[in-house]
Amino acid sequence: MDGAKDRKSPGEVFERLWGQALLAVSAAEEEATRAVQRAAELAGSSQEEVRRQVREFSDRLAGHRKDLERNVEEGVRTALARLRLPRRDELQELHGRLDRLSQRLEALERKA
Repeated sequence: MDGAKDRKSPGEVFERLWGQALLAVSAAEEEATRAVQRAAELAGSSQEEVRRQVREFSDRLAGHRKDLERNVEEGVRTALARLRLPRRDELQELHGRLDRLSQRLEALERKA
C-alpha cells in the first residue's frame, strides 16, 4: 500500500484525538455520577467505608486522566511524525550547511 494514501491529515488526527478526549471526559463524568450515587447510599455507612469509596473513586479518576494524557500525547506525536517536521538538530545541521555554502559562494564571487 502507498503510505501517502494511508496518511490522515492533521485535522483528521486531531479530530480523532478530540473524540478520544471526549470519551475519557464522558467516562469520568459517568464515574462521578456513580460516586455521587454511592455517596448517597453510604450516608448511613461507617467513616472507613466512605474513605475507602473516596479513595477508590480518586484512583479511577487518576487512571482516566492518565489514559487521556497518554492518548493525547500519542496522537500529537503521531501527527507530528506524519508531518515529517525536522528535529531541532536537523535544523541546526541544515543551517550550518547553508552558512558553509554562503561562505563558498562569497569566496567564488571574490575570485571572479
